Amino acid sequence: MSTTTTQMTTHTLDTPGATLTYEVRNKDISSGDASTQPILVLIGFPMAAAGFGTLASHFTDRAVVTYDPRGSERSVKTDPTRQATPDDNADDLHRLIQAIGGGPVDLFATSGGAVNALALVSKHPEDVRTLVAHEPPLASILDDREHALTACRAGLRELPAARVGCRHGALHQRRQPSRAVHCGPC
Repeated sequence: MSTTTTQMTTHTLDTPGATLTYEVRNKDISSGDASTQPILVLIGFPMAAAGFGTLASHFTDRAVVTYDPRGSERSVKTDPTRQATPDDNADDLHRLIQAIGGGPVDLFATSGGAVNALALVSKHPEDVRTLVAHEPPLASILDDREHALTACRAGLRELPAARVGCRHGALHQRRQPSRAVHCGPC
């Protein structure tokens, strides 16, 4: 039985308004090490690179990039009071993709990261070959947003926490020991 060891390097990238920290697995970007597979970028928001370690370890056939969005974990904003927008994060992702050799990349984005990825694709479609936008919290953009948000909050109050899934970020609140509210598509 053979085992694969994953080489991981940590880098920083200066962008307008922030210094981003990102990690590259299975590839030395500076040497131009090439794979036949596109680079896979795994993102979340507000979740940072540390949340993708296990998932990234399953992709040994290609370079995998994770990063800390501005203001998360190791990525520092120059103005900590300024709230990052999806457009800010899309611009950061575009710069990150350019720094790692350019696109198109395969992109798996979850939660708020999916919103940022959708903003990236709208501004720079050439950066992304495949996008998996997992559970973007977008109910607020629907025409009937008040109805959708009310229905979501009412229905999810009754779901057991074990069925709800992830519990990250400010959108999740424990209501009872066995119950949780999940941001999901809401």
